[in-house]
Amino acid sequence: MKGRVAVVTGASRGIGRAIAIDLARAGADVALFGRDAAALAEVEAACRAADADAFISTHSVDVTDEQAVAAAVGAVLAKHGRIDVAVANAGQAQDGLILRFRSADLERLIDVNLKSAFYLCAAVAKPMIKQRSGAIVLVSSIVGLAGNAGQSAYAATKAGLLGLTKSLAKELGSRAIRVNAVAPGLIETAMTAAMPAGAREHYLATIALGRAGAPEDVAPVVTFLASDAARYVTGQTVVVDGGFLM
Repeated sequence: MKGRVAVVTGASRGIGRAIAIDLARAGADVALFGRDAAALAEVEAACRAADADAFISTHSVDVTDEQAVAAAVGAVLAKHGRIDVAVANAGQAQDGLILRFRSADLERLIDVNLKSAFYLCAAVAKPMIKQRSGAIVLVSSIVGLAGNAGQSAYAATKAGLLGLTKSLAKELGSRAIRVNAVAPGLIETAMTAAMPAGAREHYLATIALGRAGAPEDVAPVVTFLASDAARYVTGQTVVVDGGFLM
Protein backbone atom coordinates (compact mmCIF):
# COMPACT_ATOMS: atom_id res chain seq x y z
CA MET A 1 0.00 0.00 0.00
CA LYS A 2 3.05 2.27 -0.15
CA GLY A 3 2.18 5.56 -1.80
CA ARG A 4 -1.58 4.94 -1.56
CA VAL A 5 -3.87 7.48 0.08
CA ALA A 6 -6.71 6.08 2.21
CA VAL A 7 -9.70 7.68 3.93
CA VAL A 8 -11.32 5.90 6.88
CA THR A 9 -14.53 7.10 8.51
CA GLY A 10 -15.39 6.23 12.09
CA ALA A 11 -11.64 5.98 12.65
CA SER A 12 -11.56 7.08 16.28
CA ARG A 13 -12.26 3.69 17.85
CA GLY A 14 -13.12 0.03 17.39
CA ILE A 15 -12.98 -1.48 13.93
CA GLY A 16 -12.23 1.86 12.27
CA ARG A 17 -9.20 2.39 14.49
CA ALA A 18 -7.87 -1.07 13.70
CA ILE A 19 -8.42 -0.55 9.96
CA ALA A 20 -6.55 2.76 10.00
CA ILE A 21 -3.59 1.25 11.86
CA ASP A 22 -3.45 -1.78 9.56
CA LEU A 23 -3.51 0.41 6.44
CA ALA A 24 -0.71 2.55 7.89
CA ARG A 25 1.29 -0.58 8.72
CA ALA A 26 0.90 -1.61 5.09
CA GLY A 27 2.44 1.70 4.06
CA ALA A 28 -0.60 3.81 3.17
CA ASP A 29 -1.04 7.47 4.01
CA VAL A 30 -4.24 7.57 6.04
CA ALA A 31 -6.80 10.34 6.59
CA LEU A 32 -8.79 9.72 9.77
CA PHE A 33 -12.40 10.97 9.78
CA GLY A 34 -14.37 11.19 13.03
CA ARG A 35 -15.95 13.51 15.58
CA ASP A 36 -13.80 12.84 18.66
CA ALA A 37 -10.65 14.93 18.16
CA ALA A 38 -8.87 13.50 21.21
CA ALA A 39 -9.53 9.92 20.14
CA LEU A 40 -8.41 10.69 16.59
CA ALA A 41 -5.15 12.07 17.96
CA GLU A 42 -4.54 8.78 19.77
CA VAL A 43 -5.23 6.81 16.61
CA GLU A 44 -2.89 9.10 14.69
CA ALA A 45 -0.11 8.28 17.16
CA ALA A 46 -0.85 4.55 16.86
CA CYS A 47 -0.71 4.78 13.06
CA ARG A 48 2.64 6.56 13.22
CA ALA A 49 3.91 3.86 15.54
CA ALA A 50 2.86 1.26 12.98
CA ASP A 51 4.78 3.05 10.20
CA ALA A 52 6.84 6.13 10.96
CA ASP A 53 6.97 7.05 7.26
CA ALA A 54 3.20 7.10 6.77
CA PHE A 55 1.53 10.50 6.47
CA ILE A 56 -1.41 10.56 8.87
CA SER A 57 -3.97 13.35 9.04
CA THR A 58 -7.03 13.84 11.25
CA HIS A 59 -10.28 15.46 10.18
CA SER A 60 -13.01 16.30 12.68
CA VAL A 61 -16.11 15.78 10.57
CA ASP A 62 -19.74 14.81 11.05
CA VAL A 63 -20.09 12.09 8.43
CA THR A 64 -23.88 12.53 8.39
CA ASP A 65 -23.34 16.00 6.88
CA GLU A 66 -22.94 15.67 3.12
CA GLN A 67 -21.17 19.01 2.69
CA ALA A 68 -18.83 18.31 5.60
CA VAL A 69 -17.82 14.97 4.09
CA ALA A 70 -17.23 16.58 0.70
CA ALA A 71 -15.12 19.31 2.31
CA ALA A 72 -13.01 16.81 4.24
CA VAL A 73 -12.43 14.71 1.12
CA GLY A 74 -11.51 17.93 -0.68
CA ALA A 75 -8.91 18.68 1.98
CA VAL A 76 -7.34 15.25 1.49
CA LEU A 77 -7.27 15.79 -2.27
CA ALA A 78 -5.70 19.22 -1.84
CA LYS A 79 -2.90 17.67 0.22
CA HIS A 80 -2.24 14.48 -1.76
CA GLY A 81 -3.77 15.07 -5.17
CA ARG A 82 -5.47 11.67 -5.14
CA ILE A 83 -7.50 9.19 -3.08
CA ASP A 84 -6.87 5.51 -3.67
CA VAL A 85 -8.88 3.89 -0.88
CA ALA A 86 -12.07 4.85 0.93
CA VAL A 87 -13.39 2.85 3.87
CA ALA A 88 -16.93 3.67 5.02
CA ASN A 89 -16.84 2.35 8.57
CA ALA A 90 -18.85 4.87 10.59
CA GLY A 91 -21.72 3.09 12.27
CA GLN A 92 -24.12 3.02 15.17
CA ALA A 93 -26.28 0.27 16.64
CA GLN A 94 -29.58 0.55 18.44
CA ASP A 95 -31.83 -2.38 19.21
CA GLY A 96 -35.58 -2.28 19.58
CA LEU A 97 -38.75 -4.05 18.56
CA ILE A 98 -40.42 -2.44 15.57
CA LEU A 99 -43.62 -1.68 17.52
CA ARG A 100 -41.61 0.40 19.99
CA PHE A 101 -38.96 1.92 17.72
CA ARG A 102 -39.08 5.69 17.46
CA SER A 103 -38.89 7.36 14.07
CA ALA A 104 -36.16 9.71 15.31
CA ASP A 105 -33.96 6.74 16.22
CA LEU A 106 -34.59 5.16 12.82
CA GLU A 107 -33.60 8.39 11.08
CA ARG A 108 -30.39 8.52 13.11
CA LEU A 109 -29.41 4.98 12.13
CA ILE A 110 -30.11 5.71 8.47
CA ASP A 111 -28.01 8.88 8.68
CA VAL A 112 -25.02 7.29 10.42
CA ASN A 113 -24.99 3.81 8.88
CA LEU A 114 -26.22 4.36 5.35
CA LYS A 115 -26.23 8.01 4.28
CA SER A 116 -22.70 8.61 5.57
CA ALA A 117 -21.41 5.79 3.35
CA PHE A 118 -23.33 7.14 0.36
CA TYR A 119 -21.86 10.61 0.94
CA LEU A 120 -18.32 9.25 1.19
CA CYS A 121 -18.70 7.17 -1.96
CA ALA A 122 -20.10 10.14 -3.86
CA ALA A 123 -17.25 12.37 -2.73
CA VAL A 124 -14.45 9.96 -3.68
CA ALA A 125 -16.01 8.67 -6.91
CA LYS A 126 -15.09 11.76 -8.94
CA PRO A 127 -11.34 11.74 -8.21
CA MET A 128 -11.22 7.95 -8.54
CA ILE A 129 -12.95 8.14 -11.94
CA LYS A 130 -10.42 10.75 -13.00
CA GLN A 131 -7.58 8.51 -11.81
CA ARG A 132 -9.25 5.47 -13.38
CA SER A 133 -8.44 3.53 -10.23
CA GLY A 134 -9.59 3.12 -6.64
CA ALA A 135 -10.95 0.77 -4.01
CA ILE A 136 -13.96 1.36 -1.78
CA VAL A 137 -14.81 -0.87 1.18
CA LEU A 138 -18.09 -0.60 3.09
CA VAL A 139 -18.33 -2.06 6.60
CA SER A 140 -21.70 -3.80 6.95
CA SER A 141 -22.67 -6.57 9.39
CA ILE A 142 -23.85 -10.17 9.38
CA VAL A 143 -27.15 -8.74 10.66
CA GLY A 144 -27.50 -7.07 7.27
CA LEU A 145 -27.24 -10.52 5.67
CA ALA A 146 -29.29 -12.66 8.03
CA GLY A 147 -31.45 -10.22 10.00
CA ASN A 148 -32.05 -10.48 13.73
CA ALA A 149 -35.12 -10.11 15.92
CA GLY A 150 -35.08 -6.77 17.71
CA GLN A 151 -32.64 -5.26 15.22
CA SER A 152 -34.86 -4.51 12.24
CA ALA A 153 -33.77 -0.88 11.92
CA TYR A 154 -30.07 -1.68 12.27
CA ALA A 155 -30.37 -4.63 9.89
CA ALA A 156 -32.14 -2.51 7.29
CA THR A 157 -29.35 0.07 7.25
CA LYS A 158 -26.61 -2.56 7.10
CA ALA A 159 -28.42 -4.43 4.33
CA GLY A 160 -28.64 -1.15 2.45
CA LEU A 161 -24.84 -1.03 2.39
CA LEU A 162 -24.77 -4.36 0.58
CA GLY A 163 -27.07 -3.06 -2.14
CA LEU A 164 -24.92 0.06 -2.40
CA THR A 165 -21.81 -2.11 -2.74
CA LYS A 166 -23.17 -4.14 -5.64
CA SER A 167 -24.65 -1.15 -7.44
CA LEU A 168 -21.47 0.91 -7.23
CA ALA A 169 -19.33 -2.07 -8.26
CA LYS A 170 -21.36 -2.20 -11.49
CA GLU A 171 -21.48 1.58 -11.87
CA LEU A 172 -17.77 2.23 -11.36
CA GLY A 173 -16.16 -0.99 -12.58
CA SER A 174 -15.51 0.31 -16.08
CA ARG A 175 -13.21 2.91 -14.50
CA ALA A 176 -11.20 0.23 -12.67
CA ILE A 177 -12.78 1.15 -9.33
CA ARG A 178 -13.55 -1.80 -7.09
CA VAL A 179 -16.28 -1.74 -4.44
CA ASN A 180 -16.59 -4.46 -1.80
CA ALA A 181 -18.06 -4.94 1.67
CA VAL A 182 -17.10 -6.73 4.84
CA ALA A 183 -19.72 -8.14 7.20
CA PRO A 184 -18.30 -8.58 10.70
CA GLY A 185 -19.98 -10.79 13.26
CA LEU A 186 -19.68 -10.36 17.02
CA ILE A 187 -16.64 -8.11 17.44
CA GLU A 188 -15.51 -6.85 20.84
CA THR A 189 -15.98 -3.08 20.61
CA ALA A 190 -17.63 -0.36 22.65
CA MET A 191 -20.69 -0.80 20.43
CA THR A 192 -21.14 -4.47 21.37
CA ALA A 193 -20.20 -4.07 25.04
CA ALA A 194 -23.80 -3.24 25.94
CA MET A 195 -25.19 -6.38 24.30
CA PRO A 196 -27.57 -8.28 26.62
CA ALA A 197 -25.99 -11.33 28.25
CA GLY A 198 -28.49 -13.70 26.65
CA ALA A 199 -27.75 -12.46 23.16
CA ARG A 200 -24.01 -12.71 23.74
CA GLU A 201 -24.35 -16.28 24.99
CA HIS A 202 -26.38 -17.17 21.89
CA TYR A 203 -23.69 -15.78 19.59
CA LEU A 204 -20.83 -17.47 21.43
CA ALA A 205 -22.62 -20.81 21.44
CA THR A 206 -23.14 -20.59 17.67
CA ILE A 207 -19.75 -19.26 16.53
CA ALA A 208 -17.69 -22.15 15.16
CA LEU A 209 -14.43 -20.73 16.54
CA GLY A 210 -16.03 -20.36 19.96
CA ARG A 211 -15.05 -16.77 20.61
CA ALA A 212 -15.92 -13.21 19.76
CA GLY A 213 -13.72 -11.45 17.25
CA ALA A 214 -11.44 -8.48 17.75
CA PRO A 215 -11.20 -5.38 15.54
CA GLU A 216 -7.79 -6.68 14.48
CA ASP A 217 -9.53 -9.73 12.97
CA VAL A 218 -11.47 -7.48 10.58
CA ALA A 219 -8.81 -4.91 9.65
CA PRO A 220 -6.53 -7.17 7.54
CA VAL A 221 -9.52 -8.25 5.45
CA VAL A 222 -10.24 -4.61 4.65
CA THR A 223 -6.58 -4.00 3.80
CA PHE A 224 -6.68 -7.00 1.47
CA LEU A 225 -9.76 -5.71 -0.33
CA ALA A 226 -8.14 -2.28 -0.63
CA SER A 227 -4.91 -3.70 -2.06
CA ASP A 228 -3.83 -4.97 -5.46
CA ALA A 229 -4.00 -8.50 -4.06
CA ALA A 230 -7.78 -8.15 -4.57
CA ARG A 231 -7.47 -6.50 -7.99
CA TYR A 232 -10.05 -8.90 -9.52
CA VAL A 233 -12.49 -8.81 -6.61
CA THR A 234 -15.47 -6.46 -6.73
CA GLY A 235 -19.12 -6.44 -5.71
CA GLN A 236 -18.44 -9.00 -2.99
CA THR A 237 -19.27 -9.24 0.71
CA VAL A 238 -16.63 -10.94 2.84
CA VAL A 239 -18.06 -12.34 6.07
CA VAL A 240 -15.74 -12.10 9.08
CA ASP A 241 -17.69 -13.83 11.85
CA GLY A 242 -15.70 -16.80 13.12
CA GLY A 243 -18.15 -19.19 11.49
CA PHE A 244 -21.46 -17.88 12.81
CA LEU A 245 -23.19 -17.82 9.42
CA MET A 246 -22.58 -21.04 7.52
